Amino acid sequence: MDTPLLTEIDIRLRIWTELQRAANDRHHEWRTPVLATVGADGLPQARTVVLRQAHSKLGQLQIYTGSRSPKVAEMTATPGVMLTFWSKRLGWQLRVQATTEVQQTGGEVDAIWARVSQSPAAGDYLSAHAPGDLVHGPGVAEAADAGVAPAHHLAIITAQVQSIDWLELARSGYRRAFIQADSGSWRVP
Repeated sequence: MDTPLLTEIDIRLRIWTELQRAANDRHHEWRTPVLATVGADGLPQARTVVLRQAHSKLGQLQIYTGSRSPKVAEMTATPGVMLTFWSKRLGWQLRVQATTEVQQTGGEVDAIWARVSQSPAAGDYLSAHAPGDLVHGPGVAEAADAGVAPAHHLAIITAQVQSIDWLELARSGYRRAFIQADSGSWRVP
């Protein structure tokens, strides 16, 4: 889809509008970006995550994860990350550079857990095993001990956006802009 000639301000507003839609629409192409971190071995680690919140005024994106996931340790050691979003419908790619903070306890985590605990996803945060642990077969689930309320392992990743590298792939030509909190500039695609 060709975009009319937009200004950098128009693009910034449209990006945040689409990010907010993606956080609420399971079918939006930006709902599942790729998150890249630096692994303990110094090598890049990338995985698909689910965008849960987008706060344009704060310049923040939120993702939920298991607190024992390797990405939590990676972001604790090196909080700088890259999120990559692609939308075929828009013909837009975003590369979002951000710094992260991981919350594992507190009022916000408790409030989100209250909602998640009522959903099928609750089991992902109740497992006795950490993500990536060895299991004996696919789909092996464990039963919680009767009468014992298991502790959840939900954590919230808050990504403070530092910059957005926007690339439009349109039939009329490619365009690219580099956007920061208070500035923007056009770049060679």
